[in-house]
Amino acid sequence: MTNFRLFAGLARRLPVRPLAAALALLLTLPLTDVQAQILRPSGGLRLPTPAASVGAAGQRQADFIVAVVNSEPITNSEVRTKLARTEQQIIQQGATLPPRSELLPQVLERLISDKAQLQLARSAGVRVDDNAVEAAVQAVARQNQISVDELRRRLKADGIAYSQFESDLRDELLVSRLRQREVESRVTVSEQDIDQFLREQEGASELSSLALNLAQILVAVPENATPGQVAALQAKAQQVMERARGGADFAALANEFSDSPTRGTGGLMGLREADRYPPLFVESTKSLKVGGLAGPIRSGAGFHILKVIEKRQAGMPGSVIPQTHARHILLRLSPKQGETAAMEKLAAFRKRILAGQADFAALARENSEDGSAKQGGDLGWANPGMFVPEFEKVMNGLAPNQISEPLVSRFGVHLIQVLERREAQMSPRDQREMARNVLRGKKQDEAYALWAQEVRGRAYVEYRESPQ
Repeated sequence: MTNFRLFAGLARRLPVRPLAAALALLLTLPLTDVQAQILRPSGGLRLPTPAASVGAAGQRQADFIVAVVNSEPITNSEVRTKLARTEQQIIQQGATLPPRSELLPQVLERLISDKAQLQLARSAGVRVDDNAVEAAVQAVARQNQISVDELRRRLKADGIAYSQFESDLRDELLVSRLRQREVESRVTVSEQDIDQFLREQEGASELSSLALNLAQILVAVPENATPGQVAALQAKAQQVMERARGGADFAALANEFSDSPTRGTGGLMGLREADRYPPLFVESTKSLKVGGLAGPIRSGAGFHILKVIEKRQAGMPGSVIPQTHARHILLRLSPKQGETAAMEKLAAFRKRILAGQADFAALARENSEDGSAKQGGDLGWANPGMFVPEFEKVMNGLAPNQISEPLVSRFGVHLIQVLERREAQMSPRDQREMARNVLRGKKQDEAYALWAQEVRGRAYVEYRESPQ
């Protein structure tokens, strides 16, 4: 197994989303107050300077403290920002928006829990150096296919200080490292656990055991849209659907037309149990095969076009799966080798290979910075989900013997060539490895939930005023 594949597999299996994956949504949303939407802990916002009083004596100021967590305040503005972004997420996912009276206490409790975890990370001596923060900034930019300079420009345009953005990233890294130390590294999966899991999977066919990986294109409808606006947006969604049915690349369509936060990842929403998708999505796709399209479907957010990327019994693939045999050249990014230089170098390699002036395997052995270099970049036969999404999406779009354009992933810049494809029977060893990964993810989710409750329970929380 190559270093690249091992690292990629681990990145995909972590139950608490890795930093790069979590931040992949970041710039596909409006950037105003976006830290409170994505980063955990929620934005790491500090107590702002109190605004001037708005009227006669006795009237409250524009902002106020709603709770104090171990001496650190949470303000009403933080709660309102988190609430607004949470509501936006729910709507964009096509789910039913709960009443604010129910959602508001949950948002406040999430802010309290996040702040308690951040405080624990700091008191436990967890450290994040400037190099790690800079790497995280670059990961955000790469995930959204922009440069760091463009990232800075967008932040500035939306009134977000770059120093605050870096501070939020540092907080996310602190808590992520604490979780890994306290939770993820302690979870083990025994052979007996795997045996029991495989027995439970046998014969399972009900919807509750179904796992789906869907991609979506959302044509958003404004809250107060007129009938004419709705009709125009529905027509737009129908045109996009016709292009998808005509064979256009779904990921490209999502990147061009979708208003969903998932547009930056080709619309992919990820493999998960069916009950973790909005019921509207499940009902619309339950009779479709892999590759099938549904829509446009109307929800409170707008019109959705859905594509079934993967469908299987929860946690386990079918007995026959598609496999891809590919090779690649990886150039890692560093202060001496930036993204532009790496892409130009690989583009030159591609031109030479296509002209018959160089051999892919030879160039990989001489230049690739992955563990597969000694094998001429050969990654062997790969099952679905073995590589990180940004790599796998490009690989899946290549025909046998075709060479990709240079692409950027969280590991660096790649040049990919697909050698061949086949349908393969899952071996017992593959099934057990898949089961191990599924069980590890579930156990880590459970362990994290318990740990988060314990951290929250140990925190001293003083409630001041009800959020408004």
